[in-house]
This record gives sequence, structure tokens and C-alpha cells, in this order.
Amino acid sequence: MTDSHPREGRRRDPDALLRRAGVRGDPDRDQHFLVDDRVLDRLPGYLPTDADRSHVLEIGPGTGALTDRLLGVADRVTAVERDPDLAAFLRGEFADEIAADRLTVLEGDALDVEFPEFTASVSNLPYGVSSELAFRLLPRGRPLVLMFQREFADRMAADPATDDYGRLSVSAQHYADVEVVEPVPKEAFSPPPPVESAVVRTTPRTPDYEVDDEAFFLGFVKAVFTQRRKTVRNAVRNTAHISGLDDADAVVDAVAEGRTDVDPDVLGRRAGDLPPETFAGLASAAAEYGLGGESG
Repeated sequence: MTDSHPREGRRRDPDALLRRAGVRGDPDRDQHFLVDDRVLDRLPGYLPTDADRSHVLEIGPGTGALTDRLLGVADRVTAVERDPDLAAFLRGEFADEIAADRLTVLEGDALDVEFPEFTASVSNLPYGVSSELAFRLLPRGRPLVLMFQREFADRMAADPATDDYGRLSVSAQHYADVEVVEPVPKEAFSPPPPVESAVVRTTPRTPDYEVDDEAFFLGFVKAVFTQRRKTVRNAVRNTAHISGLDDADAVVDAVAEGRTDVDPDVLGRRAGDLPPETFAGLASAAAEYGLGGESG
């Protein structure tokens, strides 16, 4: 492929885009451009078959290699780019698509900007803030196809009682079904990052359990996992200062005495063995018996 702009229906070459933009990735700024055509071509196809593709959000478009592919499957794309020079390049490179109201380039930090009402997101996220961005996106209840560090991806999708299962697994799976759909080698990026990567697909669903206070639930999960090697009984007692409980003993007593929907045997298990629905039951018991000085 040459450096000339692509003809209608022809995919833009990622290396040519880098040359036109006159940039190189900067590891110090968490910039690693995805340049493998095969991976780029596959990413949009990982959206669920029935996903609404009318308005796709892309975070971290860089020079627009993935943006180009998304415009081939979506009615509209909004690309959020924090680098002013890259945002300016995108506006020039995709001037026709912008003029046709098919692409919006939103300049700013994706942690701070207000996201539009999107129907799905496909993004190669900046790894340094991937967790924060994932948890900006997951509560929106839209299908996501996101590139992460492999370790992070494996933890998101992990099953209970496995080494990778933890707070991240429970929190992500509270919002969606999570699966790792493709490992991606370092060589797919320019410059290569120091870690392997993976593509994660999240398909939103309503959990089969009730959570009255989502913020408290997520905070409670975080607290208990800080003592994942302890039994749940001790973890709840030892982390009241993190979870905000006023009376952790009252929570443990209520579960032990069968006054909650949680099996008392759970108290003798460890956090890494418990599925999200069990954490939901524990969090409900904690809110009922452990807040405001109530003792049951």
C-alpha cells in the first residue's frame, strides 16, 4: 500500500497512517499503536451479532487505523483522542467522513469527557488507565470490545476458585458476561508494549441477583478481597474501616445465625471461591446489619 489516501472501500494501511501523521508511539505516554491489519480487521467483528452498530464509541483512536475499520460497519463513530496533534490529524485524514456526519472526533481525556449516547464501543484502550475506563463503560450497559493487557483481561473473565479470580472479576461480571476472544502478541503494536495483550468482549446483562446500592456492593467486594487469604468471617471483620461498616460483628452474627439469605457455611470460605451472587447476598446482609450502628 502507498501513502496516498485510500480509495472508496479500501482499508487504510496502519503503517501509512503513522507516516502521514508523522508520529511514533511513545511508551512514556502509554502510546502503542495497533498496526497488525489482521487484528484490526477482526476487532469490529467481535461485537455480538445482534449489537446495535448505529453509534460506535472508540477511545484512543491514535492515527485512525481502527476508526477506519469501524466506519466500515457502523453508521456513526465518535472517537475520543486526548492528544491534540493526533486529534488534528484525524480531522484532516477523515475530513470526508466528518463532513458526512459519520465521524466525530472528540478531543480530550476519556476519563473526563462526557461520552455521547453510544450503542457499542470498540477500543484499543491506553493500558495505564484501562481499569478506570472499563468501569466508565461497563455501567452504560452496552456491548464492548476492548483491548487490555493480557493479565488484566484474564482477571476480568476469570471464574471463581481460579488463580485469576478477584475483585476485578466480580465487579466486571456484575455488569456483563465477559470473555477473552483473542490473545494479541506484542508485535502487533508499534512500538511493542512490554506485555502481551488480549481482546475482551463484554455482553451486558441484568444480574440474576438484587443489589440495592451498587456503590456499596462494589466497595464491599473491594474491601473483602484485600484479605482474600482470610476466611470471609475474618475478612468482613478486618475490613470494616474500608467497607464503611459500623458493626462488622453484627453482620457475621446475622449470617452465622441464619438471619440472612446467605448460607452460613460461606463464612468459612475465602473470597476467591465466591461467585458474584454470593457477594451480593453478603453485601445486602452487611448493609442491613452493619450500617448505622444497627445490630439486627
